Amino acid sequence: MNKFAKTDVTPEKLFIQRRKIIQSISVLSAVAAFPNLGIATETEEKRTALSFKPDNKPDLILTPENKVIGYNNYYEFGLDKASPAKFASALKTDPWTIEISGEVEKPMNFTLTQLLAFPLEERIYRLRCVEAWSMIVPWIGFELSRLLEKVKPTSKANYVEFETLYDPANLPGQKNSLFGGGLDYPYKEGLTLAEAMNPLTILSVGLYGKTLTPQNGAPIRLVVPWKYGFKSIKSIVKIRLTEQQPITTWNQLAPHEYGFYANVNPEVDHLRWSQASERVIGSGGLFSVKRQPTLPFNGYEKEVAHLYQGLDLKVNF
Repeated sequence: MNKFAKTDVTPEKLFIQRRKIIQSISVLSAVAAFPNLGIATETEEKRTALSFKPDNKPDLILTPENKVIGYNNYYEFGLDKASPAKFASALKTDPWTIEISGEVEKPMNFTLTQLLAFPLEERIYRLRCVEAWSMIVPWIGFELSRLLEKVKPTSKANYVEFETLYDPANLPGQKNSLFGGGLDYPYKEGLTLAEAMNPLTILSVGLYGKTLTPQNGAPIRLVVPWKYGFKSIKSIVKIRLTEQQPITTWNQLAPHEYGFYANVNPEVDHLRWSQASERVIGSGGLFSVKRQPTLPFNGYEKEVAHLYQGLDLKVNF
């Protein structure tokens, strides 16, 4: 990871203060631009129970559900952590289709009904954000490899590119640049084919026994537990297998801060803060913050470290 002199880096406190000001302005701008944008007060009523195979219940303490559905990064619905829960009711998830194309023998489209027909199981995973906070989430979904096997990747397929829904009429951050953080939408992410086929990589359709909330990426999102959370793209509509490494949103915007691989690594700091430890999101309040050491690959080193043999993870961060 490229290092800058301390004088080149914005102090973390100043950066946070500046972002809070931008967030406040952004929310007001969005309300003015979208006066009919509703608050997602009916989120719970609209979620339905899912039938799934129970997980083996790893020794992890779940983050309270209200935190998982109320503390989110989803810039299409604003920069503040509470904004997605307020504004994401505008997301229309029915009907929904995922198009799979590129270096495959059998390009296919999958409806949500077809996706829900895959055998679902619960996966209790650590979630680590690049902003140095973490959660434990009981996702419900299926291995991405099951879907990719259906389309039969060709010998030229080296990477998998994902794209989220593009709908500026209903996703205010895509229409209002200030509200959406100035990202180049639609949001895109990517994995190597080997990462995509790893058994830990899943497509999630639910959490806490029910379908996903809009703010958590309904109706289907990627979950890659050994990587920073921005890799786990939400509300996917396109998957494309490619020969060359795809362009991804955050890596394109700030390549010195957000690498393509984005593996959780306590030894590679963000330019503005350390990644050696993390703030645990839990039931405590502002003055009962718990911190813990960051684990390499977010605790999944045994399962995924072999994917990066011979790769310098400080350069390929």
